[in-house]
Amino acid sequence: MDGQYVAHILVGNIKQALMITAFVLTMMLLIEYINVQTKSLLSSRLKENRFGQILLAAILGITPGCLGAYTVVSLYTHRVVSFAAIVTVMIATSGDEAFVMFTMIPETAVKLHILIFIIAILAGWLVDKFFKKKMYGKRNEPLPYHHENPEECLCFNKGKIIPQLKNISFNRFLLMVGTLTFLYLLLASIVGPSVWNWKKWIFLLSSAFALFVFATAPDHFLEEHIWNHIIKKHLFRIFSWTLGAIFVIHLLDQNLNVSAWMNDNPWLILLVAILIGIIPESGPHMVFITLYAQGLIPFSILLANSIVQDGHGMLPMLAESKRDFLLIKAINMVIGGIVGSIALLI
Repeated sequence: MDGQYVAHILVGNIKQALMITAFVLTMMLLIEYINVQTKSLLSSRLKENRFGQILLAAILGITPGCLGAYTVVSLYTHRVVSFAAIVTVMIATSGDEAFVMFTMIPETAVKLHILIFIIAILAGWLVDKFFKKKMYGKRNEPLPYHHENPEECLCFNKGKIIPQLKNISFNRFLLMVGTLTFLYLLLASIVGPSVWNWKKWIFLLSSAFALFVFATAPDHFLEEHIWNHIIKKHLFRIFSWTLGAIFVIHLLDQNLNVSAWMNDNPWLILLVAILIGIIPESGPHMVFITLYAQGLIPFSILLANSIVQDGHGMLPMLAESKRDFLLIKAINMVIGGIVGSIALLI
């Protein structure tokens, strides 16, 4: 009986993790699609507008995923935006956790992103006042997203769709079959909501979009942007961390009085949330989203963690300048600690 109960819980957790992972990857695909299509919007005029840099950084930061943060880091290292802009984007971004939040706690996710957007702009403005002398990174290179052959970067080329499907690659075939299988499971209510609510429609439409991209994207975009970047780098990590967080929190809640412990030690949890925010990795922060979704921690702790952590956004900065990495993290920890403490008090 115990074995059946564990199996039942495990299957339920796997289904939940599968839904979250599918939606996360689909949204990452959408962001990648838009990112490639709008690459030409980058302009050197941005260097002349300091507040414009901060505003753009905040907008790119609240864009789900790490691409916005990667873009601003690249602009910083290429001396296009200032240090204030890099601090702004790292406060605003929540990395891949943003996709998970919009899936698990959509109303809270909207409220949180509005708050961190405002906080990021205010923080960026203050940093710009105090760090005027620290303008840019060390390098002075061409703008990112430069390609010798612009044709390679197209997301949609109607003249190549039929030939590509006739000579379909293994990766394209695998992605299309996987998406069709997921659509069947969704329509059969094996995964996802059992009734036709707005969530089920969102899952259906996003999966249909993914199938469209997998069927029509040129080979270069499919291989480099979808397979090598999204699938190989993110699929297993997102699914494993999500499943692990859901399962561990479930076990703790069933065997320990986690809720009471959380209520008795909110300041300790706040400190842990801020310290874990130092890690330039998405997975560990999903634990706080799961805890909040299950009502085990207050909004203030989720807010503080979201301010300090930045998913994988800081990894390029760590490679570029360890000193800047530590300085940005220190600033974000101070801001996260102040905001989280005020929110926890009220």
